[in-house]
Amino acid sequence: MTEIWEPHAPTAGGGLRPLHADGLDLRVSGTGTARGVGDGVVEVTAEGSGPVRIEWRVPCVDATAFWTPEPRGTGWLPAAWSAPRRTSLANGAPIAALVGTGDVALCAFAAERPDVLAGAGVVEETGEFRFWAQAEGRLTVRIDTSRRHFGRCLADLTAWWGSGRTVDIPDAARRPAYSTWYSMHQDVSPERVETQAALGKPLGLDVIIVDDGWMTADRTRGYAHCGDWEPVSLPDTAAHVERVHELGVRYLLWYAVPFIGKDSAAYQKLGRYALADAAHMGAIVADPRYPEVREFLTDRLVRAVEEWGMDGLKVDFVDWFARADAPEAGPEADCASVDEGVERLLASIRGRITAADPEAMVEYRQPYVSPGLWPYVTMIRATDCPLSPQENRQRTVDVRLAAGPVPVHSDMLMWHPGEPPEQVACHLINVLFSVPQVSVDLAAQSPAQREAIAFWLGVFREHLDTLQLGELRPARPDLGYPMVTALGADTVAVARYAALPVDASGEGWRTLLVANADADPVVRLTGADGTATATVQDARGRIVRQGEVELDRADGILVPRGGLLTLRRP
Repeated sequence: MTEIWEPHAPTAGGGLRPLHADGLDLRVSGTGTARGVGDGVVEVTAEGSGPVRIEWRVPCVDATAFWTPEPRGTGWLPAAWSAPRRTSLANGAPIAALVGTGDVALCAFAAERPDVLAGAGVVEETGEFRFWAQAEGRLTVRIDTSRRHFGRCLADLTAWWGSGRTVDIPDAARRPAYSTWYSMHQDVSPERVETQAALGKPLGLDVIIVDDGWMTADRTRGYAHCGDWEPVSLPDTAAHVERVHELGVRYLLWYAVPFIGKDSAAYQKLGRYALADAAHMGAIVADPRYPEVREFLTDRLVRAVEEWGMDGLKVDFVDWFARADAPEAGPEADCASVDEGVERLLASIRGRITAADPEAMVEYRQPYVSPGLWPYVTMIRATDCPLSPQENRQRTVDVRLAAGPVPVHSDMLMWHPGEPPEQVACHLINVLFSVPQVSVDLAAQSPAQREAIAFWLGVFREHLDTLQLGELRPARPDLGYPMVTALGADTVAVARYAALPVDASGEGWRTLLVANADADPVVRLTGADGTATATVQDARGRIVRQGEVELDRADGILVPRGGLLTLRRP
């Protein structure tokens, strides 16, 4: 794509012409149209023979944060001359929001197509916030200046994305999972996997995901052994999988899908089809524009489900397809772009495994969160942030706001063996609005740690409809979401990560859950009066107090760190 980017010029690029709709000052290149599609929502389309661009500005008044779904993407306000974001099918999502005081969206937007170059930032001369988006040939964007909660605006934009897309999510994709990555790294074996599956099932871990190491006896990391995907460390694979199934646990297997390692037999076959040479990792990035590459990778990956009886795939590093400038394709290529090749590859994998098992799962990972991938995925995981509860919280919330109907999984939770049960609970509370993945040696956990895991996984399971499917209302993205709320049919769940009062004013709730991940035990409720029946549980699920309380009591309700307050009213 030819770029139109003026890093040191805050004024509109040459060739843009004014276009007005619902009071929004727009500029477009090529042929432009705009129409109102809701209160404060405008849909703008630009068409042309080359790159087309849509640009608009809003007053940067009471602005607090700029939100994107990318890792470390939310927080500060960039300058208008900052480098633009390039999204594609394999990397990122074309959506963003300027958030203001009270968590309202001063302006949120999304592009209809995945491959967009987009810029945003403060215009120093005027104090305005400038947005622009560019693509080849035709571009449609929706712009929301309705000043509703930014979570509501983003939900509407993702619903627009989802219109007409088929997304099939099996129930198991929303169930807590165990991952071998942090607990074992590459040192996997059937015995170790089966031990953790057996220990995890009674705690509420219904899925196990075996990560890197199963396809090689080498334990030095890197990806030189990727590509052949033979179960070197999981001999007699089908029998091993069956033993895990007998425990009542579903099984997913990890694949670094773009990498063909230089120590693999596959390298001799496909080494000439390289998008990039990832020399420091010992592998090439295979070029999916070639049918031979797609057929080989599809055949390798789907064996896990078709032959070994596994329940799905963890498909890793899809974003690496987008990291390299593609060389000119040879005559054997049948795709005009890498994105088209990626989509054909992922569609082929999903089609084959669901033909073998309609409930088969596929995990992707931030930053490949494009809505164009939704038909080929059943869950999206936050990218790696080991032992970082705040980062895990922010990433899972950010991904949820852009993932539409697709379940969002936390990065794998790990902690030091000496972690107190209160902090184990806080790790889980920090990802309360996603599907938790746990990656510690369960055999090494103390009885108190195991009680905390089991209690909070029970909360995830019991209140799944509210926590995962309710309307998400995160607060203060500029502060890393110190409080997050989910609104269900008659249940409201609030996670408190700082000493903040909890808004209990909603009239529709019959059950109000308050999870306390802050050291301050005093939970004060605002906006509600009358009485409710209160149950306070500690981090291990033990009841510490129970009875009727006044909702507007000035001294608040004591909830220990890592504990849960449950309020019920008729």
